[in-house]
Amino acid sequence: MSSYSGLFDLLGMREWCDEDKKPSLMSLGKLKGGEANWYDVKFPSLDNLHEACAKVPQTRDFTAGIEDGFLAIRPVLRTVLDPLTQPLSWALDGALWLFTSAPWWLLVPVLFGLCVFVTKSWKIGALVLSFLATFLFIDHYDHAMQTLAIIFVCTLICVVVGVPLGIAMSKSDRLQRAITPILDMLQTLPTFVYLIPLIFLFKITEPKLYGLAIILYAIVPVVRLTNLGIRLVDPDVIEAAEAYGLNKRKKLWGVEIPLALPTIMAGINQTIMMSLAMVVIASLVSAPGLGTLVLDGINNLRLGVGFVAGFAIVLLAILLDRVSKAALDRVNATQSNH
Repeated sequence: MSSYSGLFDLLGMREWCDEDKKPSLMSLGKLKGGEANWYDVKFPSLDNLHEACAKVPQTRDFTAGIEDGFLAIRPVLRTVLDPLTQPLSWALDGALWLFTSAPWWLLVPVLFGLCVFVTKSWKIGALVLSFLATFLFIDHYDHAMQTLAIIFVCTLICVVVGVPLGIAMSKSDRLQRAITPILDMLQTLPTFVYLIPLIFLFKITEPKLYGLAIILYAIVPVVRLTNLGIRLVDPDVIEAAEAYGLNKRKKLWGVEIPLALPTIMAGINQTIMMSLAMVVIASLVSAPGLGTLVLDGINNLRLGVGFVAGFAIVLLAILLDRVSKAALDRVNATQSNH
């Protein structure tokens, strides 16, 4: 680092740099008396600058500072977030109790009837019955229902929060510019990164820990596609609605949302699938369901357990995808008829 040492010497900062410098062993290059080649000059990163000036913090000092800062504000964050997120824990606990306590001979017909009602398709209903029967046959029914309960709660919250947020973004370019970077960050963060700050904030046994991770990961599509769907409504239709004297509220509920509904439903479909993907990863932080069986197969090298659980997750994904797409097709058909 002779080039950077010379830079600090030139700036007259040598005494300041070496003020807290501790004696260290000489590098192998110095012992050999070797000189660095001009093409070996390294980028002035924190670690490289620290070698030339002991006052410059190292990268590990930088990351440790971030951790210390987060731990310093943790009590305040918990004080604010605990009451706000506690209803999420109650909702998850309640859904898990309902889906696992209801006997199979009651819950299976209810799910079958609900899917037929939503899709208006007996074929989809038969598919749902066959998949649920498969879960029962391989003794993965309880775990599948736990996963389904978590997806149900998290998707519902994503829709309740995401659709109004998408509508607000469609009505304000300034709000869209402010929220889009946040959505970009949530969409590009690796799935495991969502768990890191939440583990520091909440106890690993609290359902809201994995619930928040799933919601933050899965909410992006419904927000984006709601915003996009309303913005893509034909301006001529909007102009006609205004000519009929519709106010903003009636225009939104009577014209914009019905025309944007297919796009919004596509966003909900993607949110459901992303919730399923995240709930498997959230098994690392005590989320129950099929993900725990996959984790057990990985940790204990139990190939059969992991393979069968993975197969059950695939069946559940197909089930959720077919039901949501059939509902979307029904919405599209209704729009076409009108």
